[in-house]
Amino acid sequence: MALMFPRLARNFARNGYYPTDEITLERTLQALAPSSTGRMRILDPCAGEGAALAEAAHMLGREQVEAFAVEYDSERVDHARKLLDRVLHSDLMDTMISRQSFGLLWLNPPYGDLVSDQAGTSQYQGSGRRRLEKLFYQRTLPLLQYGGVLVFIVPHYVLDDELCGWLCSHFAELRIYAAADPTFKQVVIFGIRVRRHDICKSSSVTEMRDLMRAIGAGERAAEALPAIWPWERYSVLPVVNELEHFYRVTLEPEQFVAEIHRLKGLWPDFALHFRQTGARPRPPVKALSRWHLALALAAGAITGVVTSRSGRVLALKGDTHKDKVAKTEFTEDEDGNVSETRILTDRFVPIIRAWDMTPGSEHLGRVITISSSADASPEPDLPVAAIPPPTSPTELFESGRLLFTQSVQHLAENRLLDAILYLDRHFAGDWGELSEDDWNSNQRALKTGDRLISCYDISAGDETRLWIITDRDRGATTVLLPSDY
Repeated sequence: MALMFPRLARNFARNGYYPTDEITLERTLQALAPSSTGRMRILDPCAGEGAALAEAAHMLGREQVEAFAVEYDSERVDHARKLLDRVLHSDLMDTMISRQSFGLLWLNPPYGDLVSDQAGTSQYQGSGRRRLEKLFYQRTLPLLQYGGVLVFIVPHYVLDDELCGWLCSHFAELRIYAAADPTFKQVVIFGIRVRRHDICKSSSVTEMRDLMRAIGAGERAAEALPAIWPWERYSVLPVVNELEHFYRVTLEPEQFVAEIHRLKGLWPDFALHFRQTGARPRPPVKALSRWHLALALAAGAITGVVTSRSGRVLALKGDTHKDKVAKTEFTEDEDGNVSETRILTDRFVPIIRAWDMTPGSEHLGRVITISSSADASPEPDLPVAAIPPPTSPTELFESGRLLFTQSVQHLAENRLLDAILYLDRHFAGDWGELSEDDWNSNQRALKTGDRLISCYDISAGDETRLWIITDRDRGATTVLLPSDY
């Protein structure tokens, strides 16, 4: 099946879409073999019109294959949905997809350099040239199951030292060939995903890395993709687990319109929820004391803009969070042996912040912290501005460089995890949910300089545990999930 005419393909390329030409597609599919048992699940995260993945599904056995895709352009999505099983109209960085769920990753990503105003720039983890191809590789690699097949179609000049190192660290049985159509200077890379510790550091791996570097630098030309595949074909593995997550994080425009029609407007129950907002609240029976005022502020019962009798205008926001207070008790038995007991007690900490909005004030725009402490000359209807509390506890040791794994970075960027809260506890010597032996081991490590490790219970999507590890030389502190270790 012809994908499109060459002239039309060049027009698509101007819009960031580089479809795979017909000859390259046919020869690439010859390198793949279907699973002999069970159904297969394949993914194209930049599917375009879906023709390439549809051809792959047909070759592998359409009735045994579930074809999933992600595409940003609405017109291409409409076409792809006619060919594939499930297609998300979304930016790949705005999706939630279960890890290790696909036996084949067909990756022909957008080509180009990352720029500072792109949403995905913050998710790129690397020190080399910042490219879209490398960002999409990092985002989609965890989606491929171990033993799964990668088909990676990129311009040869993207293969710098960093990308070549990633490929040789994540894949075995790598092969690289030049695409049949030289228009976009593409190469096709095949590989099988393996765990890093399973990769043999042999001379063949070094030779492949050097070959890809040379091709990327233009020092060598890649061999042409063979018309008849001469090697053992790459077998696409069957499904090993159910696909729990495959959706766009934000609503698709069509979904949003359908939801508005279903609800008959954005606020079908406006009167039910907001009809009391205009009612004037009854005054308290007795004037509030400063203690009552501070409590109401801390609980968030009093928020918004408040004007004092002296004309001072503050925008208030109160909140309260729970913290733990550590206390150590020492007891001595009859034999003179001293035992140490560490007690953690919950404490509620009020934090009241205010934004000074007084017109013409020298403090206009200043954010201050409000407390209920007494003062010699306070304003009659306002609490007194106090010195803000420290934002983090005292560090017991050097943290070194702070490193987040890709999965932790993903949780933080989607506001599912506040890593700073747990880092503060780690640096203060609160090791979290460790056993007594591990806790004591950390206490000794503070004196001996050994490695420090903390473990905390979290609720961030499917994740329930967070680890923080500080190296023995205190050169780096890494935040990771147990699955990253």
